Amino acid sequence: MTGHTQLAITPRDRFLETAQKELAAFEQREREFSRKERQERAAELQIPLHKSELHSWAGACNKIVMDR
Repeated sequence: MTGHTQLAITPRDRFLETAQKELAAFEQREREFSRKERQERAAELQIPLHKSELHSWAGACNKIVMDR
């Protein structure tokens, strides 16, 4: 007796697999778009993107506010 250990692939299974692949691709494109958008806004506002630069930038902003 040969047992089937795997169920037949149904159209629903194919649809779900395709939908999951498309969703993963969309999420990747969305993350890339968001990253580029953040970089463009940071460049426009002249805000550093790295934490090491952010600390010195925040200190400079505080000094400007305190001098007013």
